Amino acid sequence: MIDLTTFAIIFTEYIIDRKELTMEFSLNGEDGTYRKVERYDPETTEKLSQYYKKIIDLLGENSDREGLRQTPMRVAKSMQFLLQGYDQDPEEILRSASFKEDYRQMVIVKDIEIYSMCEHHMLPFIGKAHIGYIPNGYITGLSKIARVVDAYARRLQVQERLTTQIKECIQNTLNPLGVAVVIEAQHLCMQMRGVQKQNSTTTTSDFTGAFERVATREEFIRLIR
Repeated sequence: MIDLTTFAIIFTEYIIDRKELTMEFSLNGEDGTYRKVERYDPETTEKLSQYYKKIIDLLGENSDREGLRQTPMRVAKSMQFLLQGYDQDPEEILRSASFKEDYRQMVIVKDIEIYSMCEHHMLPFIGKAHIGYIPNGYITGLSKIARVVDAYARRLQVQERLTTQIKECIQNTLNPLGVAVVIEAQHLCMQMRGVQKQNSTTTTSDFTGAFERVATREEFIRLIR
């Protein structure tokens, strides 16, 4: 077992001209190397920073004071990270790990964390997605389903469309006997502003094929609970 107390940063490299920030971490040189990559377009970052600086000033703050001096740059990078889904192809994610398999029972990946941005107020909504499908000759890597959720969630979204996009992606790519998607989320636009209902949760669902049958859908709902 790797001793986490000896965790050390082995290498940190910033590559600006290649439009990416790369940070590589290693656990004592063992096999469990952890790697994290974040990419920022320098031109986009600079333009966004200028706008956020103006926004801070328009709101009555002083963007040149010490605590806020680097905030426009930080927010510019943050928004690119939060909305990185526009640069991802969810169907290609599934196709990259599609395998022939004679399995025709329900496959469920539940409690997939969702972090998305409401397109109406650009405030976060946070929750979980539960995905099920019944293969029809092909399965996909389980992690790819979570990646599809992220690819659609990391955009300006509404929960209803997010639910349908995930369903359609899996249906169109794998052509399974059926797909089920349920999303439960809390929206900060309802909790921090507007009606300010702190404990409200929104649930959306969408089904195709075999999951349109009551018995199959009820089995899915029972299993995700």
